[in-house]
Amino acid sequence: MAPVVDVHTHFVPRGWPRLSEDPEAPWLRVESEREATIMAGSREFRRIQANCWDAHLRRREMAEDGVDLQVVSPTPVFFSYDRPPAEAARIAKIFNDLALEICEPSGGRLLPFCQVPLQDPDLACAELDRCLAAGHAGVEIGNHVGDHDLDDAGIVAFLRHCASAGAPVFVHPWDMPDSPRLGRWMSRWLTGMPAETHLSLLAMILGGVFDQVPESLRICFAHGGGSFAFWLGRLENAWYERHDVIGGSAKPPSSYVGRFSVDSVVFDPSALRLLVDVLGVENVLLGSDYPYPLGERPAGQVVRKAQFLTEEERGLLLGGNAARFLALPA
Repeated sequence: MAPVVDVHTHFVPRGWPRLSEDPEAPWLRVESEREATIMAGSREFRRIQANCWDAHLRRREMAEDGVDLQVVSPTPVFFSYDRPPAEAARIAKIFNDLALEICEPSGGRLLPFCQVPLQDPDLACAELDRCLAAGHAGVEIGNHVGDHDLDDAGIVAFLRHCASAGAPVFVHPWDMPDSPRLGRWMSRWLTGMPAETHLSLLAMILGGVFDQVPESLRICFAHGGGSFAFWLGRLENAWYERHDVIGGSAKPPSSYVGRFSVDSVVFDPSALRLLVDVLGVENVLLGSDYPYPLGERPAGQVVRKAQFLTEEERGLLLGGNAARFLALPA
């Protein structure tokens, strides 16, 4: 029986200082031993608790949820893609080294993913190599760098390097557009975040990225791949009917199903069934977005309760697929 693996969780180092001269740079305001607030300059971004940095607390809550392993990725607000490359590389190094310290007491139950200065592919590749040698299990990247999406030449070069290094890549939406309409009801997270992930999958397909990177690239998209699975038919129709406008891929969009994975954090059995039906049962991995309030607790409850899954399929979603994504030893 494969271990139950949650591929989508986050961490924040306790006491993270302001490391940039940017007045909007993120830092951590510590309120107590158990509580803190992520600050964006002088603005409160998100209140967090000790399960963001305390490995022993995480393990207790993992046991409550029946999770054996967690992939522990950076919280995207700390990516620093808008900073000068050298500064972003310095921040990534500190953040990544602290990730190892946070995960070390877990006895191998917490698998750290690093962050890289994605705005500079050479620095990004160098930091990835350093982190893999130090014990990181893979890398989390944001779904864009400013106006550069995942089909940007520099990002494609980095993805090729990930494939050659055997590093799994977890893509997380971030830096969603803001406007008065999106400022209500957490709409940037409720509509903007799924749209960002969908847009980046379009960039991978219509931008020809899957035609340029090796099939050995292991890449997973957060939040169920956004709205991609629901609208794959519309994309396919557009590829045939308006090939003059969107024909950037060598093959129809549906041909690339199987080249990427998505996580399961969609909260509803019907949505999970859509992912399994459209993307394939072998391409959906357990994810929870732990420990944040919009995540799933207990982790994996929708997968465990989904009556349409066979026990073999449930095992794939709970851990078998993640074992392949992470190249875990048998």
